[in-house]
Amino acid sequence: MRKAVSNWYNGQDAMTLATVVAKCKQQSGWSHKDLLKLSHTKPANDGVSLVCKYIMKGWKEIKTEYADKENPEEVLKVLSYLEVVDKIKHSSDETEVITMIEEHALEREHLLTSHLKSRNVWRALLKEMPLRLLMKRLGKMTAKKILDPGSTETQTVCDRIQNEVILKKARIHPFTILVALENYKKGQGYKGKTKWETEGNIIDAMDAAFYKSLTGGDSAEYLEPVDKNLVIAVDISTSLSSVVPGTSLSTAVAAAAITMSFSSTEANTQVLAYSSGALIPCSVAAGMTLEQVTAEMIKTPSDCTDCTLPMAWATENEKAVDVFIILTNNPIWPFSASPVEALKKHRQKMGIFSKFVMCGLTSTGHAIADTPDRGVLSICGFDLGAITLIQNMAHSMI
Repeated sequence: MRKAVSNWYNGQDAMTLATVVAKCKQQSGWSHKDLLKLSHTKPANDGVSLVCKYIMKGWKEIKTEYADKENPEEVLKVLSYLEVVDKIKHSSDETEVITMIEEHALEREHLLTSHLKSRNVWRALLKEMPLRLLMKRLGKMTAKKILDPGSTETQTVCDRIQNEVILKKARIHPFTILVALENYKKGQGYKGKTKWETEGNIIDAMDAAFYKSLTGGDSAEYLEPVDKNLVIAVDISTSLSSVVPGTSLSTAVAAAAITMSFSSTEANTQVLAYSSGALIPCSVAAGMTLEQVTAEMIKTPSDCTDCTLPMAWATENEKAVDVFIILTNNPIWPFSASPVEALKKHRQKMGIFSKFVMCGLTSTGHAIADTPDRGVLSICGFDLGAITLIQNMAHSMI
């Protein structure tokens, strides 16, 4: 672990590392200082050494230490950047703050809370704001009247959001766009303190971005294909009416979006809807809307589910499946047989090492027995990281 952390710091160029450190000094109770102390990192070059000293000592000591030295160009560049980062935290002049934002591409994390009370400061941030953060902050900027209906800022934002070139460069997953869209449509933050009137053009732009990220040009530009035979089986019980924690998405819509993201890149994908005793093939074709896919998957709801059905179906029909992806809200229903045993039967029948992912879209617990089988993965709760885990497992990276 120490080596991995050290390699991360030494693997960055000095300016990139300085930017990361200045934007986020600590997260979840851990600081860069904690990591450097525990990893015993030895800087690989002068630039990384400067940033590490900045982490441990702060700007004042670094400024004094490097003042009389003949520093290489890389070090001078980092010193200049860190000086601006320190200066903006001591400035109360709106014009000066805006100038520093525009000249040095500073972001919201570099600023004080008092700076963010200014609309003009937000407008300056908006010009170079990364697309992922822009989507996340649409509600707050609408609440602060930065994105008023018909304003130049709103039109610029809408153009950026649905620009295919910008979308491809940002490599934002469709699920991330959908979560941001649904959160914006809700009209208020999670704790209800920040509220806003939604703007129709922004909603339309986000909706267009979602479909472009699935099908715009070459979808592989947005999504990394795993090139495997997949079965995506969706629980169609009434439990899918609940909401994915941390989002405004129902589990049914989330399941549809996940299915669409895999179907758009994987040519060999079979989508199934399953319940207590039935298995229904679903038609998920290019050009279908999210609403159409959701309706297709939940047209025959049931009270309980059995996640062994997709594997039994593939075994009986002699369909070679590399990865079974089970999407459900309630994976604790009693099964007619062990999911692990059903998976083993399919492996034996088809002669391949099939894998099984049980993805609970909410944190309700799991009934899958603990198993050392490296081809079985249980995911409790859902976010974009879950999709990465599934892709890695399909690639045999975990």
